[in-house]
Amino acid sequence: MNIMRSGLHTVVSICDEELLGRTLREGKIVFKVSEPFYGGQLVDVDTALRIAAEFSIVNMVGERVVSRAVELGMVHKAAVIRIEGVPHAMILKTWI
Repeated sequence: MNIMRSGLHTVVSICDEELLGRTLREGKIVFKVSEPFYGGQLVDVDTALRIAAEFSIVNMVGERVVSRAVELGMVHKAAVIRIEGVPHAMILKTWI
C-alpha cells in the first residue's frame, strides 16, 4: 500500500503483494504494478481498505484486494476490469 500526496489530492494505491514489480499485458494495454506507485507499507487487505476508505482516489490491483473491496461495497463488480486475468479497480469520490 502506498499513499501519495500531490497538491490537494491524495492517491492510495494497493496491490496484492505478489504482483508488485510485475507488468501485465493484454492487447494494447501495458499495466505496470511498479514499486514507486504501489510499493510502500505492507499491510493486510482489510487494513489497507480501511485506510483507503478515508481518501477520495484509490487505485487497486489484485484478486484479494479487489474482491474484498467488492465484498465491502466499496467497488461495484461491474467496475472491475481484468488485465491478463488480474482484476483492477479504481475509486474516485467527488463532491459537488
